[in-house]
Amino acid sequence: MQTVQRKRIEIMADAPLVPAIVAALRRAEIGGHSVLPVLSGGGRSGSWSEERLTGAETKQLVWAIASEEHSAQFVDAVAPLLSSHRLLLTISDVAVVRGERF
Repeated sequence: MQTVQRKRIEIMADAPLVPAIVAALRRAEIGGHSVLPVLSGGGRSGSWSEERLTGAETKQLVWAIASEEHSAQFVDAVAPLLSSHRLLLTISDVAVVRGERF
């Protein structure tokens, strides 16, 4: 089976920012995405977990597959949010079956 090289985009953000991230995906002509809950984690500031009572600490992971061109457009669109909101953005090379869909 033949595969095509694409980019996997993963960006973790506070839940209230997810609509802005999805809008940036659409501006970059990336049509498909998934939003996944992130229950806990840790980093420079220590450990954290979702605060179910208020949702104040709720984080979500936005996941998408795109061409190199569209992933670059997305990075440009979301760049202003990266530092101001301390977002975690990773972009990886992936081999995709049915690559024409992405």
